[in-house]
Order: sequence, then structure tokens, then C-alpha cells
Amino acid sequence: MDFVERVVRYLFWLLVVSWSVWLLKKAAGWMLRKAMAPAGGEYGYGNAAGQAGAAGGDAQNGLAARKLVRDPVCGVYLAEVLAIPLREGGELVHFCSAACRDKYAANLQRKAANA
Repeated sequence: MDFVERVVRYLFWLLVVSWSVWLLKKAAGWMLRKAMAPAGGEYGYGNAAGQAGAAGGDAQNGLAARKLVRDPVCGVYLAEVLAIPLREGGELVHFCSAACRDKYAANLQRKAANA
């Protein structure tokens, strides 16, 4: 009986220690994310009041703020909430600036004129 009791006690403390390590990892990750977040909102996309501007609630909880899109003209990666979208056919293309969007649209018109 002594052996079974020791095994059960070992398994119990193993469970307690593993849960403690899991909780410490979660707490450390949360503190690191808070410490590394830029000022001006949770992810740096907010206005002076610390709230998301045109992005709505998605930037507040970081769902859309974490998704990166690539500008097809200059190749810059940026957050989807900051990108300028253009629907081309059935595809949604994102741009870093209006100049890149206009350059892309002009290139599409040239290709259509040559075809």
C-alpha cells in the first residue's frame, strides 16, 4: 500500500507543478505582450483616446491587427487594418499607400488596353 500511495502522491504533485508552470508561462507571455505593445492603443493603431479609429473593434482585440498583408507594388508588409483595399475582380488586394494603389490600377488598365 505504501508504494501505491507514493505513486499517487507523485502524480498529484506532478500535476500541480505542471499547472503552475503553465500558469507562469501564460502570465509571463501576457506581461511581455503588454510591455512590448507600443503606446497609443493596445497595438499602436488607436487615436489619442487610445481607441481604435476606423478599424473598429477588431484592432482593439488584435484579430485584424495581427494579420499582415503584402503590397503587390512595393512589397511592403503591413497590418490589414492600415492597408488600403482594392477589389480587383473577385480578389481583394491591399496597398500601403494611395500612390501604390494608383500605380497598380494604371498597370491593370495598360494590360487591359494591350490585351
